Amino acid sequence: MSDLSYAAPARFSPLGLQARPAHIKAAAVLLGTLVLAIASQISVPMLPVPMTMQTLAVILIGALYGWRLGALTILAWLGEAALGLPVLANGNGGIAPFMGPTAGYLVSFPFVAALVGWLAERGWNGSRPGFAFASMLLGHALCLALGGLWLAALIGTEKAMLAGVVPFLLGSLVKSGLGAAILMALVRGKSGTDQA
Repeated sequence: MSDLSYAAPARFSPLGLQARPAHIKAAAVLLGTLVLAIASQISVPMLPVPMTMQTLAVILIGALYGWRLGALTILAWLGEAALGLPVLANGNGGIAPFMGPTAGYLVSFPFVAALVGWLAERGWNGSRPGFAFASMLLGHALCLALGGLWLAALIGTEKAMLAGVVPFLLGSLVKSGLGAAILMALVRGKSGTDQA
Protein backbone atom coordinates (compact mmCIF):
# COMPACT_ATOMS: atom_id res chain seq x y z
CA MET A 1 0.00 0.00 0.00
CA SER A 2 1.32 3.44 -0.94
CA ASP A 3 2.32 5.83 1.83
CA LEU A 4 0.13 8.50 0.20
CA SER A 5 -3.02 6.48 0.92
CA TYR A 6 -2.35 6.66 4.66
CA ALA A 7 -5.61 6.79 6.61
CA ALA A 8 -5.58 9.61 9.10
CA PRO A 9 -6.37 8.95 12.73
CA ALA A 10 -9.73 10.14 14.01
CA ARG A 11 -8.04 13.27 15.39
CA PHE A 12 -5.86 14.67 12.65
CA SER A 13 -5.55 18.00 14.49
CA PRO A 14 -4.57 18.71 18.10
CA LEU A 15 -7.63 20.99 18.26
CA GLY A 16 -10.01 18.09 17.61
CA LEU A 17 -12.67 20.45 16.25
CA GLN A 18 -14.47 17.80 14.20
CA ALA A 19 -15.74 16.21 17.44
CA ARG A 20 -16.71 19.48 19.18
CA PRO A 21 -20.24 20.85 19.58
CA ALA A 22 -21.59 23.47 17.17
CA HIS A 23 -21.04 26.45 19.50
CA ILE A 24 -17.32 25.56 19.83
CA LYS A 25 -17.04 25.30 16.04
CA ALA A 26 -18.77 28.69 15.68
CA ALA A 27 -16.30 30.21 18.17
CA ALA A 28 -13.44 28.64 16.19
CA VAL A 29 -14.74 30.27 13.00
CA LEU A 30 -14.87 33.68 14.71
CA LEU A 31 -11.39 33.18 16.16
CA GLY A 32 -10.13 32.12 12.72
CA THR A 33 -11.50 35.28 11.11
CA LEU A 34 -9.77 37.35 13.80
CA VAL A 35 -6.47 35.55 13.20
CA LEU A 36 -6.85 36.16 9.47
CA ALA A 37 -7.60 39.85 10.02
CA ILE A 38 -4.47 40.23 12.17
CA ALA A 39 -2.30 38.21 9.75
CA SER A 40 -3.52 40.43 6.92
CA GLN A 41 -2.04 43.48 8.60
CA ILE A 42 1.44 41.91 8.72
CA SER A 43 2.38 43.10 5.27
CA VAL A 44 5.30 43.93 3.00
CA PRO A 45 4.09 46.61 0.57
CA MET A 46 4.50 45.43 -3.03
CA LEU A 47 2.69 46.35 -6.22
CA PRO A 48 0.24 45.31 -7.50
CA VAL A 49 -0.23 42.70 -4.72
CA PRO A 50 1.18 43.09 -1.17
CA MET A 51 2.95 40.19 0.55
CA THR A 52 1.12 39.35 3.78
CA MET A 53 0.91 36.58 6.33
CA GLN A 54 -2.61 35.81 5.08
CA THR A 55 -1.54 32.66 3.28
CA LEU A 56 0.17 31.29 6.39
CA ALA A 57 -3.04 31.84 8.35
CA VAL A 58 -5.13 30.28 5.55
CA ILE A 59 -3.04 27.10 5.34
CA LEU A 60 -2.88 26.73 9.13
CA ILE A 61 -6.64 27.16 9.44
CA GLY A 62 -7.14 24.50 6.78
CA ALA A 63 -4.67 22.13 8.45
CA LEU A 64 -6.07 22.63 11.97
CA TYR A 65 -9.78 22.97 11.21
CA GLY A 66 -10.15 20.42 8.40
CA TRP A 67 -11.42 21.08 4.93
CA ARG A 68 -15.06 21.90 5.71
CA LEU A 69 -14.63 24.14 8.74
CA GLY A 70 -11.45 25.62 7.29
CA ALA A 71 -13.15 26.67 4.05
CA LEU A 72 -16.17 27.95 6.00
CA THR A 73 -13.88 30.09 8.18
CA ILE A 74 -12.21 31.63 5.14
CA LEU A 75 -15.59 32.30 3.53
CA ALA A 76 -16.77 34.01 6.75
CA TRP A 77 -13.66 36.23 6.71
CA LEU A 78 -14.20 37.09 3.04
CA GLY A 79 -17.83 37.89 3.89
CA GLU A 80 -16.65 40.26 6.60
CA ALA A 81 -14.38 41.92 4.03
CA ALA A 82 -17.20 42.20 1.48
CA LEU A 83 -19.38 43.89 4.12
CA GLY A 84 -16.69 46.56 4.46
CA LEU A 85 -14.92 45.45 7.62
CA PRO A 86 -11.20 46.33 7.47
CA VAL A 87 -9.98 42.72 7.65
CA LEU A 88 -7.88 42.57 4.47
CA ALA A 89 -4.31 43.78 3.88
CA ASN A 90 -3.72 47.41 4.83
CA GLY A 91 -7.10 47.55 6.56
CA ASN A 92 -9.02 47.21 3.30
CA GLY A 93 -12.56 45.95 3.00
CA GLY A 94 -15.56 46.36 0.73
CA ILE A 95 -16.17 45.11 -2.78
CA ALA A 96 -13.19 46.80 -4.51
CA PRO A 97 -10.57 44.19 -3.43
CA PHE A 98 -12.72 41.49 -5.05
CA MET A 99 -12.49 43.26 -8.42
CA GLY A 100 -8.91 44.50 -8.40
CA PRO A 101 -5.53 42.78 -8.67
CA THR A 102 -5.95 40.80 -5.42
CA ALA A 103 -9.28 39.22 -6.38
CA GLY A 104 -7.83 35.95 -7.70
CA TYR A 105 -5.83 35.39 -4.54
CA LEU A 106 -8.82 36.16 -2.32
CA VAL A 107 -11.06 33.79 -4.28
CA SER A 108 -8.40 31.06 -4.03
CA PHE A 109 -8.23 31.14 -0.22
CA PRO A 110 -11.28 28.92 0.57
CA PHE A 111 -10.00 26.38 -1.97
CA VAL A 112 -6.52 26.52 -0.47
CA ALA A 113 -7.88 25.92 3.04
CA ALA A 114 -10.05 23.08 1.75
CA LEU A 115 -7.12 21.44 -0.07
CA VAL A 116 -4.74 21.67 2.89
CA GLY A 117 -7.49 20.57 5.29
CA TRP A 118 -8.46 17.61 3.10
CA LEU A 119 -4.83 16.49 2.97
CA ALA A 120 -4.41 17.01 6.73
CA GLU A 121 -7.41 14.77 7.36
CA ARG A 122 -5.61 12.10 5.33
CA GLY A 123 -2.42 12.23 7.36
CA TRP A 124 -0.59 15.18 5.76
CA ASN A 125 -0.48 16.92 9.13
CA GLY A 126 1.80 17.73 12.05
CA SER A 127 2.34 14.06 12.78
CA ARG A 128 4.12 13.85 9.43
CA PRO A 129 5.83 17.24 8.93
CA GLY A 130 7.25 16.41 5.49
CA PHE A 131 3.76 15.74 4.19
CA ALA A 132 2.41 18.82 6.00
CA PHE A 133 5.09 20.92 4.27
CA ALA A 134 4.16 19.40 0.89
CA SER A 135 0.45 20.07 1.44
CA MET A 136 1.18 23.68 2.30
CA LEU A 137 3.33 24.06 -0.80
CA LEU A 138 0.43 22.71 -2.84
CA GLY A 139 -1.88 25.22 -1.16
CA HIS A 140 0.48 28.08 -1.99
CA ALA A 141 0.79 26.81 -5.58
CA LEU A 142 -3.00 26.82 -5.94
CA CYS A 143 -3.18 30.36 -4.54
CA LEU A 144 -0.47 31.63 -6.91
CA ALA A 145 -2.04 29.85 -9.89
CA LEU A 146 -5.53 31.31 -9.36
CA GLY A 147 -4.20 34.70 -8.31
CA GLY A 148 -1.82 34.79 -11.27
CA LEU A 149 -4.57 33.82 -13.73
CA TRP A 150 -6.79 36.68 -12.57
CA LEU A 151 -3.89 39.11 -12.61
CA ALA A 152 -2.93 37.94 -16.12
CA ALA A 153 -6.43 38.83 -17.32
CA LEU A 154 -5.89 42.35 -15.97
CA ILE A 155 -2.28 43.11 -16.91
CA GLY A 156 -1.10 40.31 -19.22
CA THR A 157 0.61 36.99 -18.56
CA GLU A 158 4.24 38.13 -18.46
CA LYS A 159 3.57 41.06 -16.13
CA ALA A 160 1.38 38.86 -13.92
CA MET A 161 4.16 36.28 -13.59
CA LEU A 162 6.76 38.93 -12.80
CA ALA A 163 4.59 40.91 -10.37
CA GLY A 164 2.13 38.39 -8.97
CA VAL A 165 3.83 35.00 -8.89
CA VAL A 166 7.65 35.08 -8.96
CA PRO A 167 8.08 37.53 -6.03
CA PHE A 168 5.99 35.21 -3.83
CA LEU A 169 7.80 31.93 -4.51
CA LEU A 170 10.42 32.25 -1.78
CA GLY A 171 7.80 33.48 0.70
CA SER A 172 5.65 30.46 -0.14
CA LEU A 173 8.53 28.12 0.68
CA VAL A 174 9.29 29.91 3.95
CA LYS A 175 5.64 30.09 5.03
CA SER A 176 5.10 26.41 4.17
CA GLY A 177 8.10 25.46 6.30
CA LEU A 178 6.92 27.68 9.14
CA GLY A 179 3.41 26.25 8.92
CA ALA A 180 4.69 22.66 9.04
CA ALA A 181 6.92 23.52 12.02
CA ILE A 182 3.96 25.10 13.87
CA LEU A 183 1.82 22.01 13.23
CA MET A 184 4.61 19.70 14.40
CA ALA A 185 5.10 21.77 17.59
CA LEU A 186 1.35 21.73 18.31
CA VAL A 187 1.20 17.94 17.87
CA ARG A 188 4.23 17.40 20.11
CA GLY A 189 2.87 19.82 22.70
CA LYS A 190 -0.51 18.07 22.68
CA SER A 191 1.03 14.60 23.00
CA GLY A 192 3.22 15.88 25.86
CA THR A 193 0.19 17.16 27.78
CA ASP A 194 -1.75 13.97 27.07
CA GLN A 195 1.05 11.93 28.68
CA ALA A 196 1.37 14.22 31.72
